[in-house]
Amino acid sequence: MMNELEKSDSAVVAAKLANNAEQSAAEPMEPRAQTEGNADQQSMRRAQDRESMSHALDRVRQAAKERKKERFTALLHHVDIAMLETAFYALKRTAAPGVDGMTWKTYEQNLDRRIKDLHARVHSGAYRALPSRRSYIPKDDGSKRPLAVAALEDKLVQKAVAAVLSEIYEEDFLGFSYGFRPERGQHDALDALVVGISSKKVNFILDADIRSFFTEVSQQWVFRFLEHRIGDPRIIRLVQKWLRAGVLEDGIVTVEEKGPGQGSVISPLLSNVYLHYVFDLWAQRWRRREATGDVIMIRYADDIIVGFQHESDARRFWNAMRDRLGEFSLSLHPEKTRLLEFGRFAAQNCKRRGRSKPETFKFLGFVFICDKSRRGDFRIRRKSRGDRMRAKLRELKEELRRRINRPIPETGKWLASVVAGYFAYHAVPTNAPALTAFRHHVTILWHRQLSRRSQRAHVLWTRMAKLADEYLPKPRVLHPWPSVRFAARHPR
Repeated sequence: MMNELEKSDSAVVAAKLANNAEQSAAEPMEPRAQTEGNADQQSMRRAQDRESMSHALDRVRQAAKERKKERFTALLHHVDIAMLETAFYALKRTAAPGVDGMTWKTYEQNLDRRIKDLHARVHSGAYRALPSRRSYIPKDDGSKRPLAVAALEDKLVQKAVAAVLSEIYEEDFLGFSYGFRPERGQHDALDALVVGISSKKVNFILDADIRSFFTEVSQQWVFRFLEHRIGDPRIIRLVQKWLRAGVLEDGIVTVEEKGPGQGSVISPLLSNVYLHYVFDLWAQRWRRREATGDVIMIRYADDIIVGFQHESDARRFWNAMRDRLGEFSLSLHPEKTRLLEFGRFAAQNCKRRGRSKPETFKFLGFVFICDKSRRGDFRIRRKSRGDRMRAKLRELKEELRRRINRPIPETGKWLASVVAGYFAYHAVPTNAPALTAFRHHVTILWHRQLSRRSQRAHVLWTRMAKLADEYLPKPRVLHPWPSVRFAARHPR
């Protein structure tokens, strides 16, 4: 497939290999410490490599756009030295090491030699994936979410392969899929949901929760779905190596037959591919063929919200979705999945039935509430989830306890960054009261910490208010109204 594309890319790769051969012959004659001129040449070479790599990926994406039914039979040559180097610098530098104990800073030493060696092993088939190190992070319900921390070289190769595959799948993924995609974030999904409910005839919301998605995904189906578009057996073999490398916990390596390796670099893409075939394509077809009224859909990773005009459509979709997921080793959580009345007519319908107000639902850290504007028009109000805010404040309390003897300016600057980070996500229209409450609670925690530094360290509230005004950002809305940003990103 795509002979012209492969020829042009092969010529680029051949030229790079020839250049690398010439450089390797000269390098033993030169000291490792480079002069400023050599550093400039190296920077220029890396810039040229990135530009060439970008052109190659653009051609892959264009081919994927034009040939929706064809498979890509030659992709691994795109995972070249320049791609691996770019992937390395895209990794998080402070990430926890895997079983190899290798950190980003250590690997950066002698980077050129390490990258060339890794490139040779990947293309010769000598590359072997190491087991991931098991770790756990707490969830809101008190349980723990398992994560797999991959070795650094595994992260690096996964990052490079994911960059190539993303160029293909970004042309296949549907518009209502938002999770872990380039130039699509959580606020884009939130905007789309608000605009969809406000502009369409939505009266019912199906809040769907897939039970233990990241531990129930069938790896056999992952490979079958990938083979719809990926015909390069070397790429499939790499994915198999990563998923079958196993997880190290308490000195024992366990090879899991389910799950895309939650926490790994390649996991978000594999999860999106899985749900693209299991849910997205099926749901789009159901909306087109089965729905009798308006239907909106938003999916962020495994968080799915579907809005309906008619309750009958919602219940038929719910039953059909349950059967559809069951065919692919997935299931809906019976307690967390629910259908609720929500929309512009929900409030008056509740009053007619004797209920005080419509139900609410949660999505991406916010509670969605039926509300009215000052003019009496229907409006969706978003409020920060109380349980998430309390969890964040508990973390702050513990960290302040550890910083009890640090200077006030140092703690103030740190708290300023924490509050600013919270506001950066939560400062949406209609959420000002929650922002004010968060800042107030942070001030109280800081006051308690300062008052416990010694027996005579009681801090008057007037002084505490001045410290808060000096260091903590004032609550203000940072995000535009959803309709404004949605119209800017998706002009009609």
